[in-house]
Amino acid sequence: MPYYVRVMSTAADCVPFRNLLAALDATKRDAGLTLDGGTEDDWSRILLEHADGTYIALIERNPVQPGSLADEELQEFSAEIEDCQPTSGRDWLRQFFPRVRCIYACQLLGGTDHKNGWQIFGRIKDAIWSFAPAINQADGEGFSNEDGYHILWQFSETVTGTWWMAVLVDGKWHRFEMDLGNPIHRAAFLARKIPLGVRKR
Repeated sequence: MPYYVRVMSTAADCVPFRNLLAALDATKRDAGLTLDGGTEDDWSRILLEHADGTYIALIERNPVQPGSLADEELQEFSAEIEDCQPTSGRDWLRQFFPRVRCIYACQLLGGTDHKNGWQIFGRIKDAIWSFAPAINQADGEGFSNEDGYHILWQFSETVTGTWWMAVLVDGKWHRFEMDLGNPIHRAAFLARKIPLGVRKR
C-alpha cells in the first residue's frame, strides 16, 4: 500500500520549482528533480530520484477547490481524527484545515531507503513546508503543528523510539521529546500533559 507524507500549506501559490532545486543543491547529494506535469511556476507533479535512477518520491500538488481531491482529503481527515487525542490537538487541527489552500502529497518510493534518500527527501519536504505556514501529515503517524512538532496520536500500539511532540495548554504549545513506547509518556501526552523527566524545548 502506498505510503504518503503530506504538506498542507496555507498558500495557494505554487512553491517554485527553482526553490526545490536550490534545496536539493544544499544537500550536496547526487540526486535530481524532474517535472512530470505542469511548468516550473505551476507544476502538478515532480519526481525526486537518485542519480542512478532509483526513485525517492513522487510529489503531487493538489490545490484546494470545491469538489477537488484536496478538498475531499481535508473532509476525510476531519472525520478521521474524530476520536483522536489529545483533544486540544484535534480541535486545533479542525480550526486549521479551513486555512489550507494546497496539499502536497508525497508518495515515498524505494529510494528513501537507498543511500541517503530520507535526508534528500527531507530537504525537499522542508522547502515546501517553509514556503508558507503549513503542517505535516504522515500515514500511520499523525499531524504536526506549524512548528513541525507532532500534536496528534495516530501511531500503532507497537510503535517505539523517541519523537518530538507538542501539547496545547491555554493557547500555548509546550514542546518535548518523549519515548513513544513508554506507556507513562504516552498516557501523559494523550491527557495533554508533559511527561515527567522528558527533554523540553
